[in-house]
Amino acid sequence: MSRPPRSPLSLTITFPCYNEEANVERVTRSAVEVGRRIADDLEVLIVNDGSRDRTGEIADRLAAEIPEVRVVHNSPNRGYGGALSRGFREATRTWVFYTDGDGQFDIGELPRLLPLLERYDIVSGYRRQRRDPWIRRLNAWAWGKLVRVLFGLRIRDIDGAFKIYPRSLFDRIEMKSTGALIDTEVLSRAQRLGYSIGQIDVSHYPRTAGQQTGARLSVIVRAFRELLALRRDIRGSASKPVAAARATPKPL
Repeated sequence: MSRPPRSPLSLTITFPCYNEEANVERVTRSAVEVGRRIADDLEVLIVNDGSRDRTGEIADRLAAEIPEVRVVHNSPNRGYGGALSRGFREATRTWVFYTDGDGQFDIGELPRLLPLLERYDIVSGYRRQRRDPWIRRLNAWAWGKLVRVLFGLRIRDIDGAFKIYPRSLFDRIEMKSTGALIDTEVLSRAQRLGYSIGQIDVSHYPRTAGQQTGARLSVIVRAFRELLALRRDIRGSASKPVAAARATPKPL
């Protein structure tokens, strides 16, 4: 187990769920099992983003059954960015790790991120081999190239849903994105404030249940609209970068 010694770890694990009745219990129990091994103070936060299936019901049952689990419900649906933002704002522990609720990432790899917090303020996992349909991979490649150019982000997998942030970051930035641009926004605003970002490879697995929504035309169109608006917002900001205040306690 790769846990930095001598420092208590206060951790929120959060993930958004939209119509994930087939996945939410498995992902939640995995988060609890891994979180209990690495954190002294653990919160597992499920964001039910206006699901129309039994996701909310299952999440409420898990919260009643497991002390570390808490659930918040968005009504109506706020979109992927809105759901992530809700989780970031609602998190109560010093560090916030997020992943997706579809089970395509292995939360068991979370301990591998912790040693990088000795050198970086944020750690971003990148998929060493993305297990999605080819059209989704192609769209992601083109999108990533565009975003890196427009925002100057030297991040290998900007939208990889396997990141850990200091909770204090979310008190310093305003998150406006409601869709797929949320990762770009958070990383861009953090970089502007002087936060350092480390990267590490992680596994990625095919979705085994539920349906993906990120490749819908409406989602893609909204993402491009947000992209242009965010670029104007960040470039037009009058604030200057400042050194990041490291979250405490810091794993050593």
